[in-house]
Amino acid sequence: MSTDKLTAVVSAKGAARWAAGHPWIYRSDVLDAPRGEPGIVRVGDRRGAFLGQALYSPRSEIRLRLLTTEDAPIDVAWWAGRIGAAAGRRTGIDATAWRVVHAEGDGLPSLVIDRYGPYVVAQLLSAGLEAVRSDVIAAIRTVLSPEGILLRNDTAIRRHEGLPLETSTVLGSVPEEIEVTEHTVRYLAGVQHGQKTGAFLDQRDNRASIASLTRAGGRALDLFTYHGSFALHLARRAGSVMAVDQSPEALARGSRNAALNGLTNIAWREANAFDFLRSLERAREQFDAVVLDPPAFAKTRESVPRARAGYKEINLRAMRLLAPDGVLLTCSCSYHVHRADFMDMLTDAARDSGRRLELVRLTGAAADHPEVLTIPETAYLKGAILRALD
Repeated sequence: MSTDKLTAVVSAKGAARWAAGHPWIYRSDVLDAPRGEPGIVRVGDRRGAFLGQALYSPRSEIRLRLLTTEDAPIDVAWWAGRIGAAAGRRTGIDATAWRVVHAEGDGLPSLVIDRYGPYVVAQLLSAGLEAVRSDVIAAIRTVLSPEGILLRNDTAIRRHEGLPLETSTVLGSVPEEIEVTEHTVRYLAGVQHGQKTGAFLDQRDNRASIASLTRAGGRALDLFTYHGSFALHLARRAGSVMAVDQSPEALARGSRNAALNGLTNIAWREANAFDFLRSLERAREQFDAVVLDPPAFAKTRESVPRARAGYKEINLRAMRLLAPDGVLLTCSCSYHVHRADFMDMLTDAARDSGRRLELVRLTGAAADHPEVLTIPETAYLKGAILRALD
């Protein structure tokens, strides 16, 4: 659609948000907007000064998402240039699956592009982006030359944009599962129906880190294991791994992943992680490595206090399960639980656990999921590796 004549006018507060480095302008700061369909619009202030071009979503609370401050055509070549630049920043990744475009983190708000070997799985998460779908897909084809492109547009975020939830193949054919090689580990990514785009690519570096710190021949525990990605890495070094999840389907895929790697030292347990931790503590079990990678406990700002209590409970119990010199990798992917809050929670848990714990390092998402300092939403994943000193 032509956007030459479409202009949105924003308040001084909205303009200042862009100037400060955040790409979103909310509905309350849009003083005037085009009547009609979503797409790309030119944006100006009340004095008529041109500010940039943005994705426009007329039904979303996030009404405008900045693409560029330049007044030039945004066409297939433009998208290809941005996607190509993002791809060019991904170097030295020891895996056959990685994130090519991390939405706002790569200056392409609401666009996620993941590569799984010869295939691409993408997400178009705003109405403005959906309106230029054909240009985006053409650019992906130009830059990445995939054998198939799958759109995983089935995430709940799209409901806020007035968009349907759907999964569709828009180029070639994409299998139900794709085998991924990550460092020395192989696993099956369920790209058609699995969580995210098929795998938790953002934890790649953390999986390698905790495995390298695990005592050779020791005992490891992986809570919220999902498809066993952490467990597989731990099992390369530990003598035995206990992998826990309450989804029998996830555990079945984890077991298949273990067989794919010839690993026979993982015990798969179907259980609620909170209940299971309590039972392990009562039995005075000890582990040389523990991984806590739960789903987001805080979906909204209002749910943070309850989420913090949940995070504290599982971390306190995990700390008590550590053998002397044992290591704990603990994570939160709840954006609303900020890094400082997360560390305060860990400090409280450590104090109540009665253990003396060393902070080995802070962790976050893998490098192909860049954090931008002026966009706190890109820092959703935070974590820490702790070591028991006694």
